[in-house]
Amino acid sequence: MAENNLFQVEIICPDHMFYQGEASMIEFNTSEGQVGILKNHVPETLIVRPGIVVITDGQKKQEAALHGGFAEVLKDKVTILAQAAEWPREIDVARAEEAKERAQKRLSDKRQDLDVLRAELSLKRALVRLDLTKNK
Repeated sequence: MAENNLFQVEIICPDHMFYQGEASMIEFNTSEGQVGILKNHVPETLIVRPGIVVITDGQKKQEAALHGGFAEVLKDKVTILAQAAEWPREIDVARAEEAKERAQKRLSDKRQDLDVLRAELSLKRALVRLDLTKNK
């Protein structure tokens, strides 16, 4: 892909720079649905929802679990301030399975003191982790 189609991408977590580099496209989930960003995209700010982020640089694709945050899209740069992000190699599959089962159990128990939103978010994070690692 021609170099003039590349733009800067940064994914920043609270305690470290998760990713910094160039991309020809980045795809991730937002509160409005899944988006794909190319160079010279209309500037905007987006709410990032848990899902898999795909960073494409020419023919090479990198995928990671992205667990919510905010994205600033400029014509030549995308910055994601993420609550958390993980490469597939960093994910403990057994732990993700256990988290999924715990969240599903909490949601099915329907206790009055249940924080439904928190349980649903835990389930979504576990499912994203498992989805990312199932084909790796």
